Amino acid sequence: MTERMRELTDKLITGHSLEENEYRELICLRDEESALILQKEAVRLRKKFYGDKVFIRGLIEVSNICKNDCYYCGIRKSNRLCDRYRLTKEETLSCCRDGYALGFRTFVMQGGEDGAFSDEFLCDVIREIKVLYPDCAVTLSLGERSRKSYEKLYEAGADRYLLRHETADSEHYARLHPKNLTLGNRMECLRNLKEIGFQTGCGFMVGSPFQTSECLAKDLKFIEDFKPDMVGTGPFIPHKDTPFRDYPAGSTELTCFLLSVIRIIHPPVLLPSTTALGSLEKGGREKGIIHGANVIMPNLSPTDVRSKYMLYNNKLSTGAESAQKLEELKKLIRGIGYEIVYERGDFMNAECKMQNAE
Repeated sequence: MTERMRELTDKLITGHSLEENEYRELICLRDEESALILQKEAVRLRKKFYGDKVFIRGLIEVSNICKNDCYYCGIRKSNRLCDRYRLTKEETLSCCRDGYALGFRTFVMQGGEDGAFSDEFLCDVIREIKVLYPDCAVTLSLGERSRKSYEKLYEAGADRYLLRHETADSEHYARLHPKNLTLGNRMECLRNLKEIGFQTGCGFMVGSPFQTSECLAKDLKFIEDFKPDMVGTGPFIPHKDTPFRDYPAGSTELTCFLLSVIRIIHPPVLLPSTTALGSLEKGGREKGIIHGANVIMPNLSPTDVRSKYMLYNNKLSTGAESAQKLEELKKLIRGIGYEIVYERGDFMNAECKMQNAE
């Protein structure tokens, strides 16, 4: 490890902060020794806040219909080969019923920006879930909506909202999205969600086309400043029916390195080890956990639609990624020294505990 890298790792560990140009250096100068040091610190911090707990969320992919045309996404509007579907209220509640019986206490409703999901419809579903399962949290990941819409969803009982920013660099954002989508609007949505009171999540792809170390540095600085409750970060994986079909996938190594860095930047963060990590590399999900992640989201969607929600090539939805194979997942996680727990797993906003974590 170079002397400069030692300075950077020491500064990050002691202060939970770097300048943007220093984050770029940290990424460019990383090596096995520095990565191991940061991994150990990330694990120490997550254990201070959450012990050996790994929280599970029941993922319900409610629709693969989307009005947007993001260049990297398999369910983009222009993909005519995508076999579209939309879950009804009854189908969504059935997923929750199955998940509750399995022990899940958080349900994540994720989908494209489907115009059929009006505020009225979503609020009705959310209220019903809260009546039937009052001890459960509801997380939404349904894209950009107006502030008034977010307020209605929050008032209906939704607890969390995950809206990945994808990249904090405006030029990079423009190369990943059509002109009608802007980073400014995405960031405004995130600010609105946080102000309304949602446990708010952002996140980005690692290794997306045209991404540079400068782009990643901006992502890390944004997370440091915004202090989200959740960060969903996984490797870019191309989809065969998108404009980025021939671009290489991101790396497990860099993704895991960044998971450790994010944990150190913001120790109480809820940090998923994503399906993309497990899809990219066998054992990738477990690698995410041992680098500082503490959330996994097994799939609760109806089995006949899981293969249709294909954001990228070879997305896992069976085996240990399936909620019905929870015992298999528990065994895998126990094998790396952690324990899946049946809790809501809320963000631990405890500044006093930060002092103990130093």
